[in-house]
Amino acid sequence: MESKYSKYILIVLTALCVLLIGITSLRDGVMDPLRTGVGYFLIPIQSGVNKVGTGIYNELTDFTKLKGALAENEKLKDEIARLTEDNSRLQAERSELERLRSLYQLDQDYMQYDKIGARVIARDSEKWFQVFRINKGSADGVRVDMNVMADGGLVGIVTDVGANYATVRSIIDDSSRVSAMPVGSEYSCIVAGDLTQYEQGRLRITDFSKDEVVKDGDQIVTSNISTKFLPGILIGYAVDVTVDSEHLTQSGYLIPVVDFDNLQEVFVITDVKEMEEATPQ
Repeated sequence: MESKYSKYILIVLTALCVLLIGITSLRDGVMDPLRTGVGYFLIPIQSGVNKVGTGIYNELTDFTKLKGALAENEKLKDEIARLTEDNSRLQAERSELERLRSLYQLDQDYMQYDKIGARVIARDSEKWFQVFRINKGSADGVRVDMNVMADGGLVGIVTDVGANYATVRSIIDDSSRVSAMPVGSEYSCIVAGDLTQYEQGRLRITDFSKDEVVKDGDQIVTSNISTKFLPGILIGYAVDVTVDSEHLTQSGYLIPVVDFDNLQEVFVITDVKEMEEATPQ
């Protein structure tokens, strides 16, 4: 049985070989129609396959690029966040350094007074620092009536002291009155706290002698006749001083040297005026 099938297979293979030999012996002109027919059939298929392959390749390439771009974008976002954080930290450090330099200069300007530094920890108003608390108290040597400075000039006076804190009433508070004088003058005046006026960035100054000549920009400092404020501390600059209607005194306005919108660190002068002088105000 197996021998019979083998004979048939041998006959078919022999015939196929003869056919192939005959085909290859034909001239090229005879094969042209066959090649042309095959070309019409295969070329569109090959073109379609190429387009599909190219499309798949491009999609894979674009997907790979997109994944790379997304990964790079995430890295850039992280880098931007880090740089933003570093920039914020550096700005905060720069601001603190500038404040400390200002305090150092203030310390040098008033070397005649002993001082301790303190940080503002709370305030009684959401808008301004007319009454606020600092992180130094009786345990640090702070006492009632000690003068407080910042930003190159007078801030206010200590009104209440605990072991580890103190309350300061600033010169812009409505109840504040400071005996003052122009630099180099023998005439005194009063700097009156007034939150309504401070909303316009100034305070009232009153009771100038009618004989005093006060120009815009003149420095106003604490006078030597106050029982609470030490002499010679800059308060601000005079503006718009005019003779009152009675022609007996002059009054005007003062631009405070201290920024009461933003207080963070202050100096407390540990000398107390009442202990040194008992002269009535």
